[in-house]
Amino acid sequence: MAKDKKGKSEGKKAKIAEKKQKQEKKGAKKEKVKNSKANDSDAEDVDLDAVLAEYAKKQEQFLKVTESPCDPPRSRASSTLVASPANDNELFLFGGEYFNGALATFFNDLYVYLINRDEWRLVTSPNTPLPRSGHAWCRGGNAGGIYLFGGEFSSPKQGTFYHYNDFWRCEPSTREWTRLETKGKSPPARSGHRMTYYKNYIILFGGFQDTSQQTKYLADLWLYDTQNFVWHNPMLPLATQKPDARSSFTFLPHESGAVLYGGYSRVKSTVTGKQTKGGGQAQRNVLKPLVHQDCFFLRIAQPAADAPPNSPPTVRWERRKKPANAPNPPLAGATMAHHKGRGIMFGGVHDVEESEEGIDSEFFNGLFAWNIERNRYFPLSLRKPRTNQRKPQETRSGRRGRGQANEDELLRNLAALQTGKPLADADQMDVEKTTGDTDEKQLPAKEVLQEFPHVRFNAQLTVQDDILYIYGGTFEKGDREFTFDEMYAIDLGKLDGVKQIFHREPDNWLGSDDEDSEEEDGSDEDDEGEDEDEEDEEGDVKMSDEKPLHTESTRKSKRKDTVVALGDEASEMVSMPSTFDDTPDDATSTTSPDDSFPHPRPFESRRDFFQRTGNEWQEVLMASLRWKGIQPETLSVKEIKTRAFEMSEEKWWDCREEITALEDEQEAAGIGEVVTLADRAEASGGVGRRR
Repeated sequence: MAKDKKGKSEGKKAKIAEKKQKQEKKGAKKEKVKNSKANDSDAEDVDLDAVLAEYAKKQEQFLKVTESPCDPPRSRASSTLVASPANDNELFLFGGEYFNGALATFFNDLYVYLINRDEWRLVTSPNTPLPRSGHAWCRGGNAGGIYLFGGEFSSPKQGTFYHYNDFWRCEPSTREWTRLETKGKSPPARSGHRMTYYKNYIILFGGFQDTSQQTKYLADLWLYDTQNFVWHNPMLPLATQKPDARSSFTFLPHESGAVLYGGYSRVKSTVTGKQTKGGGQAQRNVLKPLVHQDCFFLRIAQPAADAPPNSPPTVRWERRKKPANAPNPPLAGATMAHHKGRGIMFGGVHDVEESEEGIDSEFFNGLFAWNIERNRYFPLSLRKPRTNQRKPQETRSGRRGRGQANEDELLRNLAALQTGKPLADADQMDVEKTTGDTDEKQLPAKEVLQEFPHVRFNAQLTVQDDILYIYGGTFEKGDREFTFDEMYAIDLGKLDGVKQIFHREPDNWLGSDDEDSEEEDGSDEDDEGEDEDEEDEEGDVKMSDEKPLHTESTRKSKRKDTVVALGDEASEMVSMPSTFDDTPDDATSTTSPDDSFPHPRPFESRRDFFQRTGNEWQEVLMASLRWKGIQPETLSVKEIKTRAFEMSEEKWWDCREEITALEDEQEAAGIGEVVTLADRAEASGGVGRRR
């Protein structure tokens, strides 16, 4: 018995000695890391004002705006991507930063992607904004152009930060930058904010300010009047419901204002620790990450016609219900682009496990469409190209068919005369018809993938001519951070694949990896309980930051607050009386013709839909014009048809997700196309074909 006690005592002493040795080793390692950080820190060595002044001096060397062909942009995060409001064949990419694990590099280059030529252009200008990331820009609505505000810049080792509060306008046609000096007060410096447009106003909300001590999230609302060149900061009543402070949220335009959804922030929370030796429980104040899931509508009313000059608009926040069928789990860093009354969302990250070592995150690459009016999410999936395409029509009858036949005959006669053959032999000649510009070069075929790009968060999105473009994004594995160097395109109408515009492998990571910290992590496990006991005895109530949702390793937690290219809104929505459909979350997701507007059919293109229902849409348009006090007779026939087609196109996109589901069901059942007997009779030119 005595021997057993002696053996246990010796084993206990050995464990205590081993533990003490580990603590000494751990202390030495911590001291080494501390000294290394002190030596490597450039907080005192780098003068950011001097660095930015040097950048400005280099900019002055450019005497005029130049544009030259170049390779695709090098990898970067927190940049902005927008579809040109002046040219349907152009995309604009500006700014951003790249972090390789050791040093951060900031950019202020403006790239233009020519879609029809598959060509990148680099624009240099003496007035280009200074290097930055985390900025926001958007299209100018009625004013045209592209507007940019704010952003941030840091020293290479991120020891010191600088936030911008400058305001810029870029003219898409000339690529010229102009700094806007506004009257009166303007928004304070910030990053991670969002901007969108409403008529002649630029709307700015949220963001954050980062100091060396803390990160302050903002909830202020600003409207810039592009006609009077003044910022308005509406003061809302204290009892008014309004969004909490946040960054990295969705901000989309609406015909009556703007819509806000989601976002990220860190909020104060009290955490109860383990029981202390005295019998009580220690409490700590921490900043916990919060992924917002609420939705608000910003209603804006312009000043009356007899209002004094520079009168601010009337604004009001209206809380909406939580969107139905929202992605589950809730995602942070899921960027969204505006398209035809919808928000197109891609990617995101979710915290799935919080352990002693930190937070393990799960990344996604799902594609969703958020219908703004109905407040409902629809998942989008790729579809195999249709094999049972519509058969070519026979020779058309009627006036158009005769005109086509006459044109073909004239072309054959002309070809016969040019070759010197008699006109009698013209019927046997083949005629090549020109289908487009002959001087345009033939572009090489791009690889088309049948799966979405790799999982990521904070990718840059924009939509141009119904094509979704996805640029860059970030993925993390352990302590490594990958910034994607690639761009893809997805046809939102067909969803028949993912076109790879360019792809390059990510650069090497120079920061620490998981293997470097395994030994330290292992030593921390044994001492965790003792450390917690010491904290409990002291009754620590000091504010501390929990590790953020994005598993951002050695980088600052605010990296998640990258600005997405939400300035990629399409042209303003057709003005129609509309109300939000805030149906409960458990409502059915199917839709039926519950309104008086015509509905598209499965496998029906936008043009076919308008050909079938064009007269009805023209009647709807004229009724809407009369309701607004506008006489339809004041518009030309072409204008009426154009507006009616825009209304039908909006309805086609509004029902797109449900119609796609019906098409998939019918294709699975072997039905390739649905044609009514009435349409078939019209196409065949007879009235008695039903029999």
